[in-house]
Amino acid sequence: MRLAVPSKGRLHDPTVSLLERAGLHIENGAERQLYASTVDPDVTVLFVRAADVPEYVADGAADAGVTGLDQVREAGVELDERLDLGFGHCRLVLAAPKDGSLESVSDLADKTVATEFPNIAREFFADRGIDPGVVEVSGATELTPHVEMADAIIDITSTGTTLRVNGLDIIEEVLSSSARLFARADAADDPKLQEVETALSSVLSAEGKRYVMMNAPEERLDEIRDVIPGLGGPTVMDVAGEESVAIHAVVDEHDVFETINEAKTLGASDVLVTEIERLVD
Repeated sequence: MRLAVPSKGRLHDPTVSLLERAGLHIENGAERQLYASTVDPDVTVLFVRAADVPEYVADGAADAGVTGLDQVREAGVELDERLDLGFGHCRLVLAAPKDGSLESVSDLADKTVATEFPNIAREFFADRGIDPGVVEVSGATELTPHVEMADAIIDITSTGTTLRVNGLDIIEEVLSSSARLFARADAADDPKLQEVETALSSVLSAEGKRYVMMNAPEERLDEIRDVIPGLGGPTVMDVAGEESVAIHAVVDEHDVFETINEAKTLGASDVLVTEIERLVD
């Protein structure tokens, strides 16, 4: 199976890190290398621009790929979205000069909009029944209203700070995006793709979780079980030669402090908390 991943940019490092944590160690992924093998002889990684990932997958050069939803929507290809990877969050927004007269989408009917995402822009305006001019630019989008190249822009933002610094106000959100695993529809039943998806999902499921182990008096078991917000309830095992039980549970990280304190007041002891690398449902 060939997996296309971003070769650089803000999605590259998180993607490679996720693959490593999922057990898909990239064996010869040297700098500037275009492809690399992994510890799984049946999985090869292709390094391409994030914007090119959709075409690589759609055309069959890769079976699956990691890129932002915005890139897939802009490419206009039909891919099967398999998994939201939980990083690379951003918004594509419509913005205009804050001291101007543009306050709503309808105000742009006879105006010009600059963007690096012309296909998304045209689809967005078509859904609202207007047809402003769309100018494609390859960078410095925020500058275009100030040099009278456009009346408004559609651009990516994470916090909105860059827009504010450049005197722009957000009029409306166009698209909410994040990094996701995509595949062609005809590859959806590929067992290897399903293995990769399960591996990635197991890492995501483990994020923010902790494995809690403790010993507790058997007669207080029901009370302690009630204060442990584990996934599906705690696992309870007898401790040989003692009138106590061992309790194991997966707990949300933000619940660990309170859970331990409540359990200790009920007689729990020998509490151990560890991180979880992967959690397979």
